[in-house]
Amino acid sequence: MNRHAEISEKTERVVGMLASENLGGVLLNSQPNFSWLTAGGLNGIDQSREPGSCALLIRDDGKRFILANRIEMPRLLAEELDAEDFEPIEFPWEDEKATPDFLADRAQTLLRENGRLGSDTPLSKKASMIEHLLAPCRYQLTEPEIERFRSLAHDASLAIGSMIRTIKPGERELDIARQAADALGSFEINAIVNLVAADERLQKYRHPIPTRNIWKNVLMIVVCARRQGLIASLTRLVSASTVTSELQRRIGAVARVNAELMAATRPGTTGAQLYNVAARAYAEAGFAGEERRHHQGGACGYRTRDWVAHPRCQDVVRSNQAFAWNPSVSGAKTEETCIAFDEGVEVISRSPDWPQISIELAGREYLSPDVLSL
Repeated sequence: MNRHAEISEKTERVVGMLASENLGGVLLNSQPNFSWLTAGGLNGIDQSREPGSCALLIRDDGKRFILANRIEMPRLLAEELDAEDFEPIEFPWEDEKATPDFLADRAQTLLRENGRLGSDTPLSKKASMIEHLLAPCRYQLTEPEIERFRSLAHDASLAIGSMIRTIKPGERELDIARQAADALGSFEINAIVNLVAADERLQKYRHPIPTRNIWKNVLMIVVCARRQGLIASLTRLVSASTVTSELQRRIGAVARVNAELMAATRPGTTGAQLYNVAARAYAEAGFAGEERRHHQGGACGYRTRDWVAHPRCQDVVRSNQAFAWNPSVSGAKTEETCIAFDEGVEVISRSPDWPQISIELAGREYLSPDVLSL
């Protein structure tokens, strides 16, 4: 499948959604949706914002447009997409800034008679917010996306695994985070989440923003790595000396929870069922209630998490859908990115030569990253 065929397949999914919702078209303005529909293109300039620098319009008959001002259009057509796939609709940037409804109004003129407009971001009151309807269109990865995801996860895990072997106790969390970002950058990957915790901060916090804290004994690095819109997540723990028996007990427990979650990640399973799997696994591992101290992860792809498993979650696992589970207890965490297939999950983010914890369930082996002892 080439890029044109991938874009066409995704367009068909959106057109089917538009028909079911009686909509005349939808504007895709968010950075994740732009990357998804264009098979890896980028419309982001300001990474602090959800919207990108332009919008795609998908009409109910499958016609596709790219709406952008004269600043952005030349680069978009040269580097991110093809006019063969998206008809360019260019306008002065001054007109776009003059009124908050400009983009929605311009898109409305391109719809067929009396068509209603949807949008994935709150562009205007004239367009219905339908990101919750668009998201399921993204969930089932195409074959080219699976290959891009495998490549991304391989490179990210290689970069972080190699970088960790070069750091030394006595370094600040902030400096280690910078090295992680640099290592990913050498593979053209952006670290959109970059967490580092050493020693007492690892015991206290599940989402540790890096600080000036000095690493002495145990260190955790967490990254969400993005390339061509796709995002792979992984967590690695390293010990400056021999791993203590207590840390080994805790990392063993989260590996057990991780294995149970991976084994249960089968098409048709709900997020609520997966949450219950994690809760039961924590209790059996001697850490009852840990599922309430941090979410366990969930579906991913063009967002760090498309949905998270929780007690009322009715989202359902689909074949060819990506997941990142991140079970944790105080002081220990495991996280890998995997893809759910009909026959089971495939972990795609395993770091080469990294120590693994093996758990066997129903005759199948599930591997989780162990603590690396330097």
